[in-house]
Amino acid sequence: MIYGIGTDIVRIERMAENIDKYGDKFARRILSEHEFSEFINKKNKAHFLAKRFAAKEATAKAMGTGFISGLKLSDISVEHTELGKPYLVYYGRATEFVNENGIKESYLSIADEIDHAVAFVTLEY
Repeated sequence: MIYGIGTDIVRIERMAENIDKYGDKFARRILSEHEFSEFINKKNKAHFLAKRFAAKEATAKAMGTGFISGLKLSDISVEHTELGKPYLVYYGRATEFVNENGIKESYLSIADEIDHAVAFVTLEY
């Protein structure tokens, strides 16, 4: 059964402005360690960060909590299968939430264009 759905859209220029202003410190607040290791080697950092930010916001919306109760953006990580399919990995408070609420599956779709990145998440229990 569906536990929740969430979607988010991010203006890529907003991420570029924050990267310019705060540098890697901004990215570290959003990304997991795994994601950050990918981020530092990316040519188009703003697109990468916008897609991750949208995915994490969409996940928090699907959880129905937003980022409260100790849940951090870096507690949710976007990784990819060998074929490139994105999936979610949970750490810290996100892991606790998934376990406490019986979440069995999570589905993630991410897309971006020149100006925006969008993500859609479905959680099942």
